[in-house]
Formats: sequence, structure tokens, C-alpha cells
Amino acid sequence: MLSLAFIRDNPDAVKAAAAAKNVTLDVDRLLAVDGAVREAKTRADGLRTERNEISSRFKDAAPEEKAGLGARSKAISGEIAAAEEASKAAEDELQAMLLRVPNIPWDGAPVGPDESFNTVIRTEGAVREFDFEPLDHVALMEKNDWADLARITQVSGSRTYCLKGRLALLEQMLMVWAMQRLEAAGFTLMTVPALARPQAFVGTGHFPGHEEEAYHVPADDLYLAGTGEIALTGLHSGEIIEADKLPILYAGYSPCFRREAGSAGRDVRGLLRVHQFYKLEQYIICRDDADESAKWHQQLLHHAEAMLQALEIPYQVIETSTGDMGTGKFRMNDIESWVPSLGKYRETHSCSTLHDWQARRANLRWRDEERKVRFVHTLNNTALASPRILVPLLENHQTEDGRVRLPAALQSLMGGEYL
Repeated sequence: MLSLAFIRDNPDAVKAAAAAKNVTLDVDRLLAVDGAVREAKTRADGLRTERNEISSRFKDAAPEEKAGLGARSKAISGEIAAAEEASKAAEDELQAMLLRVPNIPWDGAPVGPDESFNTVIRTEGAVREFDFEPLDHVALMEKNDWADLARITQVSGSRTYCLKGRLALLEQMLMVWAMQRLEAAGFTLMTVPALARPQAFVGTGHFPGHEEEAYHVPADDLYLAGTGEIALTGLHSGEIIEADKLPILYAGYSPCFRREAGSAGRDVRGLLRVHQFYKLEQYIICRDDADESAKWHQQLLHHAEAMLQALEIPYQVIETSTGDMGTGKFRMNDIESWVPSLGKYRETHSCSTLHDWQARRANLRWRDEERKVRFVHTLNNTALASPRILVPLLENHQTEDGRVRLPAALQSLMGGEYL
């Protein structure tokens, strides 16, 4: 969320951000409710002062005055209760509206309502020209007996997967490989749960507005998270982090779950869009400094790109448009990997800078060298997500006989040149 002080001083900027991000928000109504809250609180404070004055006068008042003072004091109590009730109702409405206020996007973000306005920053790696008819990843898995996609739907329904043999091993080894790379880069490895309380989703900005995308466990009022970012943001909620402890670099590994609501008919074949997957998430908490945030944003991109380069997968980096980046993002870059069977790039990573928008919701703060308490900045980016990464990995490295030659970076991990 944005601070009320910023919204009061910059209503036109907030209106422009809402329009650019397709967020329905009545900023004028928000400011009116904010005024009502302040007015009700001021009235309640004034009434309390008047009641205190009556109390101080009462013992020295003449007998004939006491009845009137007592009646007025009783009336004031009722007026205070009414003012507090009005204040509470307005405060609830205000807080609900504040949770829907979008972040102000980066000036360099393409302005547009959806992904069609995204722009390509750069393309890396040469797209392979096959001298044979390539198979898609499902056909490769079937040919090598690396999955059991048909049977598992009888157990778990659609958009589920079951890997076998060498491919099951590769999925795990890829995550270990990515963890080792991030640990060497200074990240603290974390394994975090997928289950989280609703407030953790509010803290990251996933709620309100995206509840239908998460699996709910109503008996415990818990939700299954679609990213380790939710647990990692909540981890320090309510704390004040000392300056010498920043930045905090986490690499959070977790199972992830997404209902894929609204995606009916999209990517129903294979591993691109499944309900359960595994993800290693890069996550950073740093000082509330725009230049420092920008530096870490580039570092997060660098780590993800370096992994794709080591996996010898062609990719492109996207500058995400205002309408596609999400409510809380200041800047967002997607990385899309080349999928030969589709003849196009598909998203495998998403790098986001949120400035203090997320920290204000989650109450994530730090204490600077002058002992002033401030909200931190947060950033995140995928390091590796599986099974989606397996799609370009298998398809780009297939051989004419239907085998998959592993990139050099993985051969020692898997004990050979081929999967």
C-alpha cells in the first residue's frame, strides 16, 4: 500500500497509476473517507476534553450546577460513542480501500492494459534450427518413459503430473544445482511451507483480489501459497531490522500450488501450467533507497539469466507493461524461454521490485543509523521453477533419436552426457 500522506499529496499520480494498472479505485472517495475518519476522531477528542473539563469543575460546582453538568457529561458519553462508531466504520472502509491502492509504476514501464503492450528488452542465445522433426516435451517423455501423465489424472485430476526415472531425478538435481549457485552468491537457503494464514497473503498483496487463485483449507483457515515469497515476506512481519542486518538475501524453496482459475483451455497439454510445482525464489529485503533497489533488481535478473545461459536455453527479457505487472509492482521484468514446439518464448521467470508497497502491508521495517524507523524495500525473482523449466530444457536439447543431451553444466550432476 501507499502511505496516506503520499495519497493526500499526490491524488492525481494515484489516479494515473490506477488507470494504468486497470485498478478500480475511487481516489476521491478514499480521500473523503480519510477526511471523515479524521473529523470523527477530532470530534471524539474534543468531546473527551469537554468531559474532562466537566469532571474537573464538578466537585467545586454549586449544587444547582451539578445536575446540569452531570446531564451534559452523560450526553457527551453518548456522543463520544457515536463518534467512535462513525470513526470505526470509516476506518474500516478506508483500510479496505488502502489495500487496493496500486503502487506507482516505474517511468520506464510500457503503459498499456495487458501483456500485448510488453516490450522485449533483449534476446539472448540462438534459437536452434533442427535438421529433423522435433518432438514436444510430452512426446519426449512418453518415448523415454519419463512420466505417467494419463494415470495420474485418475488420482489427482487435470493439470497434474507424475515424473519417472531419470527425469524425476533431474527435477530434484536442478533444484539442488540452483540452490548451490545462489548460496555461492550470498543467499541464505530457506525451505518454507506452502501453507500460510490469510494475513500473510494480504501482506504480499495477493489478497484481496486473488483469493480464487489459491487453494483454501477452511478447517484451519489456511491457504496454499503459489510462491515462497508469501512465507518469506511474513517471516519478519512486525519486526524492526537493524541497519547492519541489511540487505537480507533469501533463496526460498517450497512446493507451490495454484488453482489456475480463469485459465481453462490454456496450456492443457504437458507441464507448462500445472496445479502443483516446485520453486526456488530469490527474495531480498533492503534499505528504502531507489538506487539500491534498482541495483538488486539487476542482480536478481543476472542470477536467473546466468542459470538459463548455463542450461543453454535461449531466452528474452521483457519489460512488463503497467496493466500486466500487477497492483503492487514498481517494476517487473519477465524472462521468457524458447519453446521449440510452440515456436515462441514462454515465461519461466518473473522479477519484481515493489519498493515499500509490500513492506507497509506486512509491517516490515528497519532502523537507520540515525535510529529512525522506516519501511524496507522488497524484491523477488524466480530462480528456478519446475516442471515448467523442463519444457524448454527437454525440447531444446533433444536429439534425432528422441534422446536428450544434457547441457555441460548438468552432466556431472546426472553422471553422463544424456538424460
